[in-house]
Amino acid sequence: MKDVNFLITNGADVNKSLELFGDMETYNATLPDFLSGLKEKIGQLQAYKASADMQNYAIIVHSLKSDARYFGFMGLGDMAYDHEMKSKANDSNYVYANFDSLMAEVSRVMKVVSLYLGVEDQAPVVAPEVIGPKEKQILVVDDSSVVISFVEKIFNNDYDVITAKDGAEALKLIENDINGKISCMLLDIYMPNVNGFGVLEYFKSHNLFPKIPVSVITGAYTQEVIDMVKQYAIIDLLAKPFNEANVKDVVTRTIAAKEL
Repeated sequence: MKDVNFLITNGADVNKSLELFGDMETYNATLPDFLSGLKEKIGQLQAYKASADMQNYAIIVHSLKSDARYFGFMGLGDMAYDHEMKSKANDSNYVYANFDSLMAEVSRVMKVVSLYLGVEDQAPVVAPEVIGPKEKQILVVDDSSVVISFVEKIFNNDYDVITAKDGAEALKLIENDINGKISCMLLDIYMPNVNGFGVLEYFKSHNLFPKIPVSVITGAYTQEVIDMVKQYAIIDLLAKPFNEANVKDVVTRTIAAKEL
């Protein structure tokens, strides 16, 4: 289908999304990653709700909020934001009482996106595998498949973009980087398992900042987070949502820090 009016009629603020993606071609190319990410997050949220793990629930619903807003689904983004705030406050009663409403909106958005893409009742859409390797690698650590796919599309012709969904995966990749191919890392802060601060502490204790320069990318752009992040030897701090020019600028400066 790919009729933008269908998205707009169903509540998507596409014009707002184009501030990030730049054009409909990039928006459409990244939209399947949003769809597959929604399917993954449903399972994660159900599991964390069932175990009353509000800390990890807050992390996943934060990612859901950001992804929904990237693609203009502000209603879902607002609902996810409410769940994020309540779960951070450990208000499990709110989460339980409003979980079905959140899932209903996720399902509605998935239906809209599937119809728009013409993939309803087909196998889940997966992101294309990056074919490499290239001389230099960019490590992107983020639990959002949308952010990962966006960065991959920007740099895929120039760098081998390797990815990790949390800090634990990132540290394994770093430990295995025996040839020093990782030229820089873009690091999210709030992720399940090992979060961004855990990775930064590891870098500090192992003196890795000169070897792999780090810039932080985060949707939690508060003064508290800024103050905490600036205690480490990072190159830059980029707030979500960002656009292609923002990311290119940060990556260029971050890689240059290794080459000095």
